[in-house]
Amino acid sequence: MKEIEIKSTLQVYDDLEELPKDIQELMQQSFKIRDKAYAPYSEFLVGAALLLENGEVVLGNNQENACYPSGLCAERVAIFSAGANFPGVPILKMALSAKSLKHQLITPTPPCGACRQSIAEYELNQKKSIEIYFMGETGKVVKSYSLANLLPLIFDNSYL
Repeated sequence: MKEIEIKSTLQVYDDLEELPKDIQELMQQSFKIRDKAYAPYSEFLVGAALLLENGEVVLGNNQENACYPSGLCAERVAIFSAGANFPGVPILKMALSAKSLKHQLITPTPPCGACRQSIAEYELNQKKSIEIYFMGETGKVVKSYSLANLLPLIFDNSYL
């Protein structure tokens, strides 16, 4: 038997003001789109803002429906929109924010497993890391240099 240790390194900022200005602006866009999410069942709102290499910003928020859980998370709404509207244009940065209508959310909230797998597909295809910043409604912001850092054992097309 052999044991393998997997290590992820993240940066943690105390609040938005510690972030570079361009990331603060991207996160502000995630707040605006987050507050427009359609989440009547979970009352958990998520916003995603993607900065593309061509300077475009693509937004997404979670979309629920009564046939829960067949809705779509904010990250996948944004990343699929980027893929549809700007095919082949690399995604440089992703800002994510989450908010609960039931309580104040101060814990940085990372992408769910399904979203990590979808983001991984784009990161692998573009052969370029995507910086991911995530936070709750207020408080600390976490930065990952790449999706591979959040999902180190990525399932990709090499297994197929």
